[in-house]
Amino acid sequence: MSGANGEDGSGKASSMSAGDAGDASDVGNVGNAAIASEAGALDPVSDRLAGPPAKGAEAPDLRRWIGRSETLHDEVGPTPVAALNATLDHAPIAVVTGTALLPLWHWLYFLPLPRASETGVDGHPKRGGFLPPVALPRRMWAGGQLEFRTAIRIGDAIVRTSTIDDVTTKDGRSGRLVFVKVRHEVRCNGAAEAALVEFHDIVYREAQRPGDAAPPPQPAPAGALWQREIVPDPVLLFRYSALTFNGHRIHYDRSYVTGVEGYPGLVVHGPLIATLLLDLLRRERPEAEVAAFRFKALRPTFDGRPMQVHGAPADDGRSLRLWATDHEGWLTMDATATLR
Repeated sequence: MSGANGEDGSGKASSMSAGDAGDASDVGNVGNAAIASEAGALDPVSDRLAGPPAKGAEAPDLRRWIGRSETLHDEVGPTPVAALNATLDHAPIAVVTGTALLPLWHWLYFLPLPRASETGVDGHPKRGGFLPPVALPRRMWAGGQLEFRTAIRIGDAIVRTSTIDDVTTKDGRSGRLVFVKVRHEVRCNGAAEAALVEFHDIVYREAQRPGDAAPPPQPAPAGALWQREIVPDPVLLFRYSALTFNGHRIHYDRSYVTGVEGYPGLVVHGPLIATLLLDLLRRERPEAEVAAFRFKALRPTFDGRPMQVHGAPADDGRSLRLWATDHEGWLTMDATATLR
């Protein structure tokens, strides 16, 4: 398992948790229903954030965090790649120096390594550090946009620079919303140009209130050329949590997720679903090279119930629509991949 260390834009040492980075490692903590806000339907990320400022305290100007950055260092080792390949139920592959990472597999690196004393009751890292101190209790990972410019390979020394690209606030039907966009750039072996550019979209919102209506589910598109059914089980979720050093209990602790968070089962990781979408492309078009990928999480998925991943090439011959559905057939994630 890889570690990461870094410093913020001021040169001070810092550590960025999965939650702080807008890391797509979690979905959950909104009760039994998915969240749809004025920003669009979102897949919620649980992080028990600090409460609102003390009475009489002035809220910080969150836009002051725009431009803040930090840099993390890592090395692309072979074991996480071999382990994720096995987790996705592929036959063993040769993972040697120079082997290119598959799209999204960079999420196996730059892992948050909080001390045990720096984790909350839910197993998630406590807040602090890189992101602006938004005093809203729920953070949601809304999606991401990625450009895969050049290959990242086993053996590469990699550096990720993360920058707060934008912070906006609005008042919607459900209360105050804060939108944070984080830009990540990954460079290899001291190169000046980024091998990968990624945007994480994070939305903070107020706590769920009694009587709040669940958003209506979205129907899935028709016309899939490929589809695959997967029944996510505790072993799959535990393995992915381990590979991403994600201690959030909603993914592996059934008594916690049902008794405390109120979900009907273990929550499938958002980035795992995104990875399964591109894994469908790998299975159906193994020669395809992905240049860009955009995805939006729409609805939680739970273990023990069949989910499906679907794909359909577009008429332009260079792009594909990929999407996931739950056991009821509702759309849970929507994505587009662009090929070279």
